[in-house]
Amino acid sequence: MTCLHRKDLGLLALRTAVGGVLFAHGAQKLFGWFGGPGPEGTAQAMEHMGFLPGDRNARAAGLGEAGGGALLVLGLATPAAGAVVAGTMAGAISVHAPAGFFAQGGGYEYPALLGACGVALGVAGAGRYSVDAALGHALARPWVGALAFAASALGAAVVVARRQDEVRRREARAADEAARENGTGLS
Repeated sequence: MTCLHRKDLGLLALRTAVGGVLFAHGAQKLFGWFGGPGPEGTAQAMEHMGFLPGDRNARAAGLGEAGGGALLVLGLATPAAGAVVAGTMAGAISVHAPAGFFAQGGGYEYPALLGACGVALGVAGAGRYSVDAALGHALARPWVGALAFAASALGAAVVVARRQDEVRRREARAADEAARENGTGLS
C-alpha cells in the first residue's frame, strides 16, 4: 500500500487553493471569465491606477496571475511560479497600500497573503505530488528559484516605481489645477 505523506498533501492542497484563486483572477483579466472585465476593461483600470501603458500592464498582471496560478496548481517550475506570483502581487500591494492593511477597508491584506504563499511555495517546492517531482525536479533547481526571485523582484521594483511616479505626477497636476481654480496658483 502507498504511504501518503502529510507534508506533500499539505503542499498539494495549498498549491491547488492558491493557484486556483490566482488562475481565476488572471482569467478575469485576460479573458473576461468569471465575471471579469476582460482585457479592455482591465487595461482601462490599469491606466486609472497609474500603470502605463494599461494594455501591456493588464496582460502582464493577467499572465502573472493566470500563468503563475496554473503552474502552482500543476506543481511545475514551482520556484519560478512562486516568484512570478510574488512579483505580480507586489504590484497589487502598491495599489492597495494607501488604504492600510485590512481588505475590508480596501487594504493590501489579500494580495500580501497571495504573494506570501507564492514565496513560501517557491521556496518550499511543490512536494512529491507534482509535475516537478515527476520530472525529477529538472525545472525546480535552487538556482532557478534564486534567478526567478531576483528577476521578479527587479521587475516588480521597476513597475511599482513607474506607477508611483505616475501617481505623483497626477497628484501634482490635480493640485496645480485646484490652485488655479481657487485663484491661488502662480500665473
